[in-house]
Amino acid sequence: MVSSVEEVRVALEQHGYLADEGLATSIFLALSLQRPLLLEGEAGVGKTEVAKVLARWTGGELVRLQCYEGIDASQAVYEWDYSRQLLHLRAVEAGGGEVVEDELYSERFLVRRPLLRAIDHHGPTPPVLLVDEVDRADDEFEAFLLEILSDYSVTVPELGELRAEVPPVVIVTSNRTRDVHDALKRRCLYHWIGHPDFERELAIVRLKAPEVSGTLARQVAAAVEVLRSLELYKPPGVAETIDWAVALARLGRAHLDEAAVVATLGTILKYREDQERVRAHGIDEILQTAAARSA
Repeated sequence: MVSSVEEVRVALEQHGYLADEGLATSIFLALSLQRPLLLEGEAGVGKTEVAKVLARWTGGELVRLQCYEGIDASQAVYEWDYSRQLLHLRAVEAGGGEVVEDELYSERFLVRRPLLRAIDHHGPTPPVLLVDEVDRADDEFEAFLLEILSDYSVTVPELGELRAEVPPVVIVTSNRTRDVHDALKRRCLYHWIGHPDFERELAIVRLKAPEVSGTLARQVAAAVEVLRSLELYKPPGVAETIDWAVALARLGRAHLDEAAVVATLGTILKYREDQERVRAHGIDEILQTAAARSA
């Protein structure tokens, strides 16, 4: 159990994640109340990283369920290992033994998928269950997920009910490609993660890329802030900011200039249309605005 929001903020920072007060508060409440935490925001703002950092901090296993269209219980909860069941059946028959159906549906043939692994865990430290990009799944799976998160139990007809002795820490993320149902939101605590402001992004770059000089880090953070104001199809996320700063440092750049931006534009912008928009806007104008911001 954690005792304060400040304890959470400090622990996250010690494990490489700079959280603002709002996010630290949401994580504190999720841990204290043992409630799932739904994190929404654009791609690249650090939603998935929250679960990874929590796993490093608590020492719990990170169990990741990557959602996609068409995902069902066999991929998310459990399935039977039919190949091993068949081999066992043939071995028994070859030895002249009697086939006992209960043996075929015992735990030795049960394949635990992420949701069951998180619920049927053993040991004092609960795992961290990451349900990533839940907005990519369909409505039926979302309803199924809500049922499991309501009481942290799974019923396997052949084995009975499996219930978590200690609920896992649950982080659910969404890029908001569609709205998550209100029922799931009611079950979860909620926090929107936006792009960091200039000072926080600068601090993140310095933390994650200490090899980047202070001047270059300031210029990169300022330039990214300008790029995000251009209504791009895919604004750069924090991960792209760090990659850009590291790439420039690896190329021996001590400061940001037009030639450096042109040479490394594909590191920060991943769509041709966005690159064309930046060139049309004027790289020199972007750098002038960024220089004023970082001064």
